[in-house]
Amino acid sequence: METDSMAHIPVNHPLRPIYRLVGFASGAYLVVYGILGLIGTASEGITGHPVDRVLGQSTNLLGAIVSLAAGGLVLLGTAVGRNVDVEVDKFVGWGLLVVGSYSLATIRTDANFFGHSISTVIVIYLVGTLLVAVSLYSKVAAPGKAGAPRQVREGRAA
Repeated sequence: METDSMAHIPVNHPLRPIYRLVGFASGAYLVVYGILGLIGTASEGITGHPVDRVLGQSTNLLGAIVSLAAGGLVLLGTAVGRNVDVEVDKFVGWGLLVVGSYSLATIRTDANFFGHSISTVIVIYLVGTLLVAVSLYSKVAAPGKAGAPRQVREGRAA
């Protein structure tokens, strides 16, 4: 029996264009949030007091810069494609989950360097989870290297 180390990660998924669109939309949201955060916090220090409203969330200059950089990476990876987007989405998605966890742990302390609120943490978790999911279903390979579809491997009609 032939075993494949990546047997459970789909390759050439038929809904790949939709997953790429979700990745693009997630990156675009992060960029818009970062730009609006930069505009709203331009007069504050880098870890100054958070702005009350940027798309319903709070942030400061550092949080806006991090969001803008993460969104820019996702958009760049999506534009390049060729499995670069898979790695970028995975990296940025897990990074956002770490940032969200840090922000949740420090939300009412002086260590809240990003100026995040609970609503911001929820959105960061959502976008991070979406990017990780997108990275799982966006991989492409040449048809000869992709292997048989799952239905054929399982002995069912394709």
